[in-house]
Amino acid sequence: MENTIDYEKIERKARIRQRVLNVITYLLLSIWAVIVLFPFYWMILTSFKSYGEYNSEYIPKFFTLSPTLQNYVDAFTAVPLGRYFLNTIIFTVLTTAIMLVVITLAAFAFARLEFKGKNFAFLIFLSLMMIPNELVIITNFVTITNLGMRNTFQGLILPSVTSVFYIYLLKENFEQIPDSMYYAAKVDGTSDLKYLLKVMIPIARPTLITITILKVIECWNSYVWPRLITDDENYYLVSNGIQEIRENGFGRENIPAMMAAVVVISVPLIVLFLIFRNKVMEGVSRGGTKG
Repeated sequence: MENTIDYEKIERKARIRQRVLNVITYLLLSIWAVIVLFPFYWMILTSFKSYGEYNSEYIPKFFTLSPTLQNYVDAFTAVPLGRYFLNTIIFTVLTTAIMLVVITLAAFAFARLEFKGKNFAFLIFLSLMMIPNELVIITNFVTITNLGMRNTFQGLILPSVTSVFYIYLLKENFEQIPDSMYYAAKVDGTSDLKYLLKVMIPIARPTLITITILKVIECWNSYVWPRLITDDENYYLVSNGIQEIRENGFGRENIPAMMAAVVVISVPLIVLFLIFRNKVMEGVSRGGTKG
């Protein structure tokens, strides 16, 4: 009986200890969530404040009693934000589509085709990841300028149509497909391209979806290269348009209107990630798992 009572006491203490640990864990996570989400809340709150209300606040207020949508109207009328959106959509769609073709063919070649020096070539290819992006930007800038592609969509798109990391991720995913399937397909007379389209791409769909989403986010947030290669606002993307809005649109002091423009630009990416977040996690886990 005493042993039973002692066991119950130990079990009770373990449950209490686990509950305390859970409370501490959730408390720390809640504090961290507030720290991370507060800038987004402040951005949205400020976008609904009028210019006069914002400037009259000597002590910042964490709410507003008179929200207004005028800042959002100004975001599309005071500056050509619609044009920036269209340019970004064109840039994002074309860049992502071309990149998917390039990396899929490259990953297939490294994963399934046999040719002399394949492993050495892939090793050299991976070493490109060690080169800082700033050095690549300088080379790309000189090349695009010499080709006369400044202030063109071709100049914006071409340097971004491949990625060593995405090729590596997709190659690892392709290599999880058993070799027996490939050999069986070859015996049946299936070409490499048909095998890629009918077998490998459907199996690797979660990874391809992940790469697509990550590339869309990368293109949408692209700032340095578009800012460097374009000085014509007809080719500005939304990320570069923010600076143009600040300098020549609302002015440096109209913070509420600036926040409204930032909210409008940020919403598509936030919605995209919330919808496909599970696909992103699934694709990354599949790409990083062998066997």
